[in-house]
Amino acid sequence: MRRVPKADSGKYGRTILLLFLVSLVFLLLVRFFPFRKGEALQRQMLQAAEFMEEAVAAVKKCQMGKGLIPDRSSDPNQTGLIGLEHSPLTTSIGNLEAKRTTTNPNFAALVVLLLKEAGVGPGDGIVVGASSSFPALIIAVQAAAKALDLEPLMICSLGASQWGANRPDFHWLDMQNCLSDSGVFNFLPVALSLGGEGDTGEDMSPEGRAFLIEEMEASGIPFIQEPDLGRNVEARIQRFEESAGGKKIKAFINIGGSWANMGLDSSVLELKPGLSRIKQLPPREKRGVIFEMAERGIPVIHLLYIKGLVERYGLSWDPVPLPDPGRGGVYQLAREKQPGFLFFSAGYFLLAGLLLVFRNRLR
Repeated sequence: MRRVPKADSGKYGRTILLLFLVSLVFLLLVRFFPFRKGEALQRQMLQAAEFMEEAVAAVKKCQMGKGLIPDRSSDPNQTGLIGLEHSPLTTSIGNLEAKRTTTNPNFAALVVLLLKEAGVGPGDGIVVGASSSFPALIIAVQAAAKALDLEPLMICSLGASQWGANRPDFHWLDMQNCLSDSGVFNFLPVALSLGGEGDTGEDMSPEGRAFLIEEMEASGIPFIQEPDLGRNVEARIQRFEESAGGKKIKAFINIGGSWANMGLDSSVLELKPGLSRIKQLPPREKRGVIFEMAERGIPVIHLLYIKGLVERYGLSWDPVPLPDPGRGGVYQLAREKQPGFLFFSAGYFLLAGLLLVFRNRLR
């Protein structure tokens, strides 16, 4: 075997030491000086959480101005976003703890993170299909949109499950008007619907349906009342595209379990909450808006199954008191998902490979 001259051996040894020191410095830089992009995203997330906190305070003030005091037994954080167990506007059963969990202002930070993961940038078009079952999530999306300089085009159904925006004296349109009047947000829906079974409020009381139809007509906002799923979905897509005015839609956010958005195929129940990767589409006659958007290649953000959502993204379940803006593991995710970690990994393994080459040459 050929011997390596001592001079060459010393040269290779110095090279190995230099590569080791470079890799160590690289590690320290990535660990203690994160990329500015990650810090900028965290600032946007924090700003969104602060916007949501401001909005929740405005809704509570508006509610109390009507002489309606939040019930401490169902709404211990006094947000004003928790409705009634039963009312004429109630469409289905709902989980009280899940509804309370979504009032955490850091949900707005999560929506910012998910929109960034979906590739949405300032000025891009996003569309939202929202059930009034989760008024806090609608506010979270609006807060995220404001922080990212986006205009969310929303179609909202006014019927709500238990503990949602199901108070006849303070339903979602009342909350939306409150936010507009207070100057926090001014994102009015581009269309409304009754929601519930068949998107026509079939599982609502007759007086509840009549009341909401009057409210929708008085609002002046177009409303969709179509019991055929295919035609309903087509009407929603058309309304979104018309409202976008030629702007490309970069993401669809689904809030809650609306019949029109979810569709009739059981595969929708398998979608993970958060940014969903939809690979298989059900038959067209069973598709809701979620799958129609996926077929068009539009990223889908699925805000349902709240327990799984908070576990996946590092938020608290049913917290009392509510965390301050900036609290929660979701902010750490913003830093971890930036390219810095990937660049470090690639660089580190490249250096490790060079070390192996030099070691073999020394042998």
